[in-house]
Parts: sequence; structure tokens; C-alpha cells
Amino acid sequence: MIEMTNKKWVGAWGNAISIATRRPENYAKNLTLRYPVKMLLSGEAVRIRLDNFCGTEAVTVTAANLARSDGSDSIQTDTICPLTFGGSTSVTIPAGEAVLSDPAPFAVCAGEEAAVSLYFAQFTELRSAVLITGPLSKGYFAVGDHTGAETLPPDLSNKTNWFYFLSDIEVLTDPDKRALICYGDSITAQAWPDYLMQRMLKIGDGTTSIVRKAASGTRILRQYDNITYDSYGLKGETRFPRETLVSGADTVIIQHGINDIIHPVGTDVNRFRPWSDLPSAEEMIDGLRMYIQKAREYGLKVYLGTLLPIEGWRTYADFREELRCAVNDWMRTTNEADGCIDFDAAVRDPRHPSAFAEGCDSGDHLHPSQLAYQRMAEAVPEALLRKS
Repeated sequence: MIEMTNKKWVGAWGNAISIATRRPENYAKNLTLRYPVKMLLSGEAVRIRLDNFCGTEAVTVTAANLARSDGSDSIQTDTICPLTFGGSTSVTIPAGEAVLSDPAPFAVCAGEEAAVSLYFAQFTELRSAVLITGPLSKGYFAVGDHTGAETLPPDLSNKTNWFYFLSDIEVLTDPDKRALICYGDSITAQAWPDYLMQRMLKIGDGTTSIVRKAASGTRILRQYDNITYDSYGLKGETRFPRETLVSGADTVIIQHGINDIIHPVGTDVNRFRPWSDLPSAEEMIDGLRMYIQKAREYGLKVYLGTLLPIEGWRTYADFREELRCAVNDWMRTTNEADGCIDFDAAVRDPRHPSAFAEGCDSGDHLHPSQLAYQRMAEAVPEALLRKS
């Protein structure tokens, strides 16, 4: 029996659920997925949420378990804890819906690694997923049921950075614990939240987890409803209300909007990227205000993250730079949010602020380098890493 008195559920890890890149082989069967995750909170029980939000048909999880992990594809088999859903070891998730596992008596300590293993015996539509990278973000898949295997067989397995269905891991913990949400697009789906997790483990007070909710290619104001670009996910008014409903969260950092600026190129160049998609600064600010309003409804504090340099990106133009600067200027001066984290200032060239500083460009002039991601993590005020 799990004792619930004077305890609460808090999100200890999380991902957005978006749409996997469309490929002919988007179905699989007899498949094991294993995801090792770094736990930032201590607790006496764990539950997970599996989400089929973007699926077009039901999926059945044949078996699922938790185990202590070494951070790779190996687990300690003597720690395996089967997960159940309404008492059953198998669960079917209808299209567009999510399921929460029963509480599992699986104690965790901050800094430890735990792995979630999922097995799908029958043909499964692998559509509800998100691509995540970073030093703490890795996954594995294997042909066959290897949920109980100490190590996945090397001849039948491989790495993946696609996280299918697994959207949240929650721990039953003390009432002073809380979650900090990092919300955004590919820049947040990459490394800075992982570096923030590492920073949290070094200087945090043990009360706070980092929960990433990010999907590559997404925009505040538009979404793509075609096979070519549907992996670019859902627009902000669809994503934000779902992704910020994190148990125990009290704060969200929003770093979103650069794709609204760089995507439109005109239908003569790309039929799916019309100029009508290009917003004004006022429209983008209204989109950010929508985020703020919704966050307030959920009782969340809001910190806005400035948009990063884009000079050199393939669609760069002066008018896009002017739009980026106008939105950033509003973020830096508005009193409608609780604060602004100036990620732009942390990674730009001070002598040429429309471009990344030396060593901060990944090479595509849009995404930061690992050094820049570390600087972004350092730019988050230390006060946000502790219980206020």
C-alpha cells in the first residue's frame, strides 16, 4: 500500500507529444522501447502518462515497467517494477487520448537514473511522438519483447531520439516539491533544458524538477496540416493548454516564436509556406499574451525567453531581423510576465548582435552550439531553481 498522506504528485520529467515524421514505415510490431531518464526529485512512488494525442487510431501497450538504469540501454533486473493501468498490465489508448498508470511502489532519489520500458506486440501506429536531443535525452528500441532484459541485444537494437507516447513521469513526493516547465520549439527540444537539469543537480535545493515540453518546427500562430510538414507539430493555442498541465508545476519558461518569423517564403518557393503566414510583431505579441493568460489560469508564473540570432539562416532577411528584435524588445520591457530571460544576449555576438557569438553557432545559423546551450542554461536565474 502506498501512503498518500501529506504527499503530492509532481512531474519529474516530461516531453511534449507531437507528430512523428511521416514515413512509409510508421507502423511497427513486436517492438520494445526503452527510455532512461534522470530523476531530479526524490519520491516513494512513480506513475507515468502515455499519450496518443496525435494518433489516428488506438494503440495497445502490451507491457510496461520501471527499473533502475545506468543511463544507457541497461537496467538492474532485480529492480524491475511492472506498471499497471487500472490493474491490468496491458492498456489500449484511443486516438487522441492519454492514460495514466497506477501508482507503482518504486522509490527514487534525485540524481538517479530510471528507465521506462514499453512493449508493443501488435502493429502500432508510431505517430504520437517528439524528437528530443541533449546529453540527458536518449532512447533505444529493439525487435522483440526485451522489457525484462538487463541489456538490449546489440544485434536487435539501436538508439533513437524519438520519444513515442511517453509524455510524463510523476513522483509521489513531499509537498514542498515543484516543477519548472521549459516550453518551446526545436531549440528547447535540443540541449539547454538538459544542461539546466545538470545545473539543477549541482546548485538546486532538491525541490525542483525540469519538465521539457518542446516540439521542433512549431509556431505560435500557425500549424501545418499536410504530410510533408505535419511533424512540425501543432500551433500554440493547441499545444500550450495541454503541455502546461504538469502536476506540481508553478512556473513556465517560454522560448517560442522564431519559426513564425523564418518559415514563410511565399507559395512560389514553397506551396505550404505562404506569405500570409508571416505575422506582424503585434500578432506575435498577442500570441505570447495568450500564453501568459492561459498560464495565469493554471496558476503559473511566466518567464519569457528572447528569440536567438538568425543571421546566416537560409531565409534570413532584414525584415525578419526587425520582427525578431521588435518581439524581443517587448519581452524585455513588458510587465505582463514575471520576468524575461535574455537568451539572445547570452549567445549573440556583442559587436554584431544579429549573429551568434563565436563558438555559439551549431553551423546552420539558427540552432545554438553545445556551448551556447550551456550559456542558455546559465542564463536562467538561480532563484528559479529553488522553491520560492
